[in-house]
Amino acid sequence: MATIQISDLRTHAGETVTLRGWVVTTRSSGKIAFVVIRDGSGTVQGVLSKKEVPESAWTAFTGLTQETSVAITGLVREEPRSPGGFEITVTGLEVLGASVDYPITPKEHGTSFLFEHRHLWLRSRRQVAIARVRHEVVQAIRDYFYQEGFTLVDTPILTGAIGEEAGNLFATDYFDLGKAYLAQTGQLYVEAAAAALGKVYCFGPTFRAEKSKTRRHLTEFWMVEPEVAFNDSDANMRLQESFVSYIVARALDRRKEELKELERDTAALERVQPPFPRVSYTEAVARLNQLGSDMRWGGDLGGDDETLLAKEHDRPVFVYNYPKEVKAFYMKENPADPRTVLNNDCLAPEGYGEIIGGSQREDDYDRLLARIHQQGLDPEAYRWYLDLRKYGTFVHAGFGLGIERTVAWICGIPHIREAIAFPRQIHRLYP
Repeated sequence: MATIQISDLRTHAGETVTLRGWVVTTRSSGKIAFVVIRDGSGTVQGVLSKKEVPESAWTAFTGLTQETSVAITGLVREEPRSPGGFEITVTGLEVLGASVDYPITPKEHGTSFLFEHRHLWLRSRRQVAIARVRHEVVQAIRDYFYQEGFTLVDTPILTGAIGEEAGNLFATDYFDLGKAYLAQTGQLYVEAAAAALGKVYCFGPTFRAEKSKTRRHLTEFWMVEPEVAFNDSDANMRLQESFVSYIVARALDRRKEELKELERDTAALERVQPPFPRVSYTEAVARLNQLGSDMRWGGDLGGDDETLLAKEHDRPVFVYNYPKEVKAFYMKENPADPRTVLNNDCLAPEGYGEIIGGSQREDDYDRLLARIHQQGLDPEAYRWYLDLRKYGTFVHAGFGLGIERTVAWICGIPHIREAIAFPRQIHRLYP
């Protein structure tokens, strides 16, 4: 007798099989009983007849509670009204692991309670759907870069060089070498790799010690960062729109059931196709003022500003060439307007804000060194990074896409904390 997964029932119609999983619900009329189980691959209903199953199986059924792990044996039969189109006529039932007073019941629970029990909340249908969409997004990212000829480069998580603002770093003592920092970005390292391999990317966890409580921020999140030799800012944006459109299309194609479970309006996602609109920072400030914002030229865009701009379009929009003073030291000065840099943010529609930040990198040694000094950074920590401008400098550009923000947008969920299995926020380090 085969032990199979629920997802394989279609190929075993008419056969007797064994399934192992967890109890979702039970009900009984006294003589006929029903148990719904899930096993991670799907959900199925088992039907028990009191007079046709062993007494031990019926007794086991009467003691079932939510999330009890069980093994059920029975005949696979087609049933169009059931989820997945199949049911099990149960002939045997064994309890593998009891579940007493499972804390997350079908009633409503508060957000704080659910995150306190995140290790159990992950089992819910909604959270399973989000996890599967995230998995698809991650796989789509890897597939896209593989087919486009990129090489994955694993960059360090412990680093002595700061990629963004020093105030947003987690620091730790590193033996006798002073402070090490949890990486905010792998970008500086993939710039070095791009000179060896041409088209590269890194993909891993990144850390920001921002004391932010917004729905768009986590202290630990995953980011993918491609870097391309000889790409300028314009080519960088073309890569971004191709990349984002591919990811969304993959989710629409392969995660229809999960998006349906999440009640996602897929029509909004179907409009995500190149080209994306492009708005200069200067144009964006003017438009925001027309829309009632008090935004002034020279400041960075806030979440509300991003939402206002994105509402003007039916797909992601690029805002490019921000003021130099609000952006990182490594961004290329704009030759047409030295007040600005050759960078862009990609804003998702529907109020989800920035999902990508990218730029052309400063490839001139003297200009880069001057920016490092201006921002009060230690040039010695960047000696290796400056070397890239001494030995065969080259135009290059890249970007970082935040996985949780992208997943939240595709799923249509209001907060990115549900887009990762165990979110880390300024007030949460458990479980």
